[in-house]
Amino acid sequence: MSGETDLIKLYSARILDLAANIPHHQRLDAPMATVKRRAPLCGSTVTVDLSIKDGRISAFGQDVKACALGQAAAAVVGAALIGCTRAEVETGRDQLRAMLKDGAPAPAAPFDGLAVLEPAREYKNRHASILLSLEATAEAFEQAEQSDCA
Repeated sequence: MSGETDLIKLYSARILDLAANIPHHQRLDAPMATVKRRAPLCGSTVTVDLSIKDGRISAFGQDVKACALGQAAAAVVGAALIGCTRAEVETGRDQLRAMLKDGAPAPAAPFDGLAVLEPAREYKNRHASILLSLEATAEAFEQAEQSDCA
């Protein structure tokens, strides 16, 4: 019964609601950068398109094929990204990784909504899926900056 209770806690109503309502779930027509990331263990994928202006994300789109936890993470990230700098994205990614792997506190604003995923710490096989959206966004941001400078 304990394992069943743990799963109910992990897949809370809030996580399921986030997974069902992912913002910016349409791909962009002409992004400055596109990155597709895959979690090898579970097969989850996230494709991120973005454009930047004045060092901040000005347009964002994502295609998410992931478990409910990966979808919930993508929902929180998608809702927070417009206007973010590369440093904010990378800090959010690093804080999320530390929360999952090292028991650190949840990420700070604008990614503080990722706190809902704290129960996933115990499920290491889900960490890669949860990290996909921020990892892809950080990589795409770097590519967009390079193309903007070219």
